[in-house]
Amino acid sequence: MKRNRKLMMMALPALLMLVVFIVFPLVNAIRLSLFKWNGYSQRMSFLGLGNYADIFTDSLFYRSLGNTLIYGFGSTLLQNVFGLILALYLNMKFRGRNIIRVVVYLPIMVAQFIMGQIMYYFVQYQGGVLNEILSMFGAEPVYWMSSGIAAVILITLVNSWQYVGLCMVVYLAGLQGIPDMYREAARLDGVSRLQEFRHITLPLLVPSITTAVVINLINGLKMYDMIVSMSSGGPNRGSLSLSYYIQLLYFNDEKAGYAAALGVVTIVVIMILTLPINRFLKKREVEY
Repeated sequence: MKRNRKLMMMALPALLMLVVFIVFPLVNAIRLSLFKWNGYSQRMSFLGLGNYADIFTDSLFYRSLGNTLIYGFGSTLLQNVFGLILALYLNMKFRGRNIIRVVVYLPIMVAQFIMGQIMYYFVQYQGGVLNEILSMFGAEPVYWMSSGIAAVILITLVNSWQYVGLCMVVYLAGLQGIPDMYREAARLDGVSRLQEFRHITLPLLVPSITTAVVINLINGLKMYDMIVSMSSGGPNRGSLSLSYYIQLLYFNDEKAGYAAALGVVTIVVIMILTLPINRFLKKREVEY
């Protein structure tokens, strides 16, 4: 009994932080979403579910939702595919592999906003690094973010490159946790490298896949910093994500109640997308 009480006391600070920084803001957001409010005045008009009803007729919501899905699933796919390939390669023993691991992981050390600023100077039309290189060969400069979809694809590629090192580390840990006896037994049976990967390595990597996919998907679905620094949601708000759209609604358009409603919807969307995927992958984990 005393031990349980001590454990509860040790967990109390974490529980308090959970309530203060997650539960309370969520409850307050749900409360605000029921009002029409500009974010700073003392006057608040009760609308009930009016803000939620407006979401379904908001064209920018659908555009932001589509972009958010591309950011989330596009980044997750690229990061996991290339992260696994890098992990398989860097799990082999050769000279200089630790240096390559550091180089691949290094971009994560840079804040996402700063990384977006750096990459913006590569792709900007006037004086951008890529266009300067093209001009050296006599080619015309390219407006790399000429449309919303072009900006979305470019931001997704940059985000995937920055965080591929995270997937690499997760998969490296998973690969190094697989007992060598399984691979040795497979080689004695004469299986090929591809068969070994498909029937031994991949099934035993499912816990790592679950971790990497869920983390990357959540991070991609709530992307904000890189969009602000690379495109500011443009051109013509064509590269907005739900997170950035919420910020614009609250601070630029002074629609705090509507922004709160959209924030609640965003949380629901993330849960609807991530929980089934997490459950699906968990069922396929193999004990070893």
